[in-house]
Amino acid sequence: MNFTILCFVLLLSGLVLAQDYSGTCSPNTCNLLRDLGARTEQLGAMETRLENCENQILELRKKVIFSAVATAGDKAIGPFDEDTTLIYNMVLTNIGNAYNPSTGIFAAPVAGVYYFSIYYHAGGAREGKLYLYKNGQLMIATTDHKSDSDTADNGGNAVFLQLQQGDRVYVQLPANCHVWGSDVHTTFNGFLVTIM
Repeated sequence: MNFTILCFVLLLSGLVLAQDYSGTCSPNTCNLLRDLGARTEQLGAMETRLENCENQILELRKKVIFSAVATAGDKAIGPFDEDTTLIYNMVLTNIGNAYNPSTGIFAAPVAGVYYFSIYYHAGGAREGKLYLYKNGQLMIATTDHKSDSDTADNGGNAVFLQLQQGDRVYVQLPANCHVWGSDVHTTFNGFLVTIM
C-alpha cells in the first residue's frame, strides 16, 4: 500500500475513533488516539520533505554535455586587435543547455567537476592560440608559433575543473592570433563528470 494512503487512513481512523468514542473512551485511549493523529500528520510532513529531496536529487542528476564548432564560412576567425571571446556558433550537442551559442559562454548549472577540451586548426602565417578561462582566470592554453615554412598548425588541450553553480567557462582568441572558421576544425567541448 502506498505510504501516503496508509498515513491518510491512519489519520482518518484516529480522528474517527477519537470522535466516535470521545465520550466513552478512557482518557488513556483518547490521548493515544489524539497522539496517533498527530504522529500521522508528522509522517505526512516527513513524506513531503522526502519527496522534495528526491526531486532535488533527480534534478542534480541531469546530464550536462555540449560540443560546439566555431565557423566563419570559408575563412579564418581573427586576427582581432584585442582578446576576443570565441563564439562557437554551430552547436552539435547541448544536453542541459548550459552552453550559450550567442555568447560562447558555458555556465555551470550545478556544482561539480567538469571536463573541457579545446581544439583548433590554423595557418602558419600567424600565431594560432586559444585560452580557456574560468570566471576570468586563465586555466589552460594551446598555441603554435608563426612559421614561414609551416603552412598549417593544429593545437588542443583539455582540463578537469571544479565549478560552482553559475561559474562561467569560455575560450578567448588572443589579439593578433587566428584559427580556421571553415569545416569543423575549431571546437569547444565539455561535460559534467560528477556532482559535488
